[in-house]
Amino acid sequence: MDRAEKPLSKSTAYRGSILNLRIDKVETPAGRRAIREVVEHAPAVAVLPVTDDGKILLIRQYRYAARRDLLEIPAGLVEPGEDFERCAERELQEEIGFFPGKLRKIGTVYNSPGFCTETVTIYLGTDLKPSKLAPDDDEFIETVPAPAGEIRGMIERGEITDGKTFAALTWYLAFECR
Repeated sequence: MDRAEKPLSKSTAYRGSILNLRIDKVETPAGRRAIREVVEHAPAVAVLPVTDDGKILLIRQYRYAARRDLLEIPAGLVEPGEDFERCAERELQEEIGFFPGKLRKIGTVYNSPGFCTETVTIYLGTDLKPSKLAPDDDEFIETVPAPAGEIRGMIERGEITDGKTFAALTWYLAFECR
C-alpha cells in the first residue's frame, strides 16, 4: 500500500532566523484532504565525546522552550554549504573546548518527524585534544563529565530527556559498552 500523501498546495505562514512554518494541503492515500503544518529547519549535528579514560562529556545548558537546564551532547546547526564533519568538529571546540582526533558517524535521526524536517547527524568523537573556539554569544554551557558506568542510571532516573542525547547514549550502551 502506498502511504504517501500527495501535496496539493504549500504556503509559508512564517519565516524566521532558524525555522519556517509551512502550511500544506494534502490528499491522503484514502482520497481525503488534510492540512499538514511543517516546520522547515536546517540540519544539525551532534557529537558524543568520549575521553581516553572513558568519560562522556555532556553539557548542561538552559533551554528556554523546556524552561529548564538539560543535559545534552554538544550539537549545533550546519551552516549553509558547511561539511557535516567540519561542523561537528567546530561545535565540539566551541562547546567543550576539544577537537576530536577521530570522528565516526553513528547515524542520522529526525527529532520530530510528525511536523519538522530537522535531522540530526550524530557522531562519536574520540581521541580528544584541547582546542577551544569562542562559544556563541547566547550560549552559557557547563561541561559535565560522566563516567560511562553512570549513563544507564542517568537515563533510568530521567536525567537525560533530550532526544539526540538519549539516542546517542543508548546507542553507546548497546554497541560500545559490552
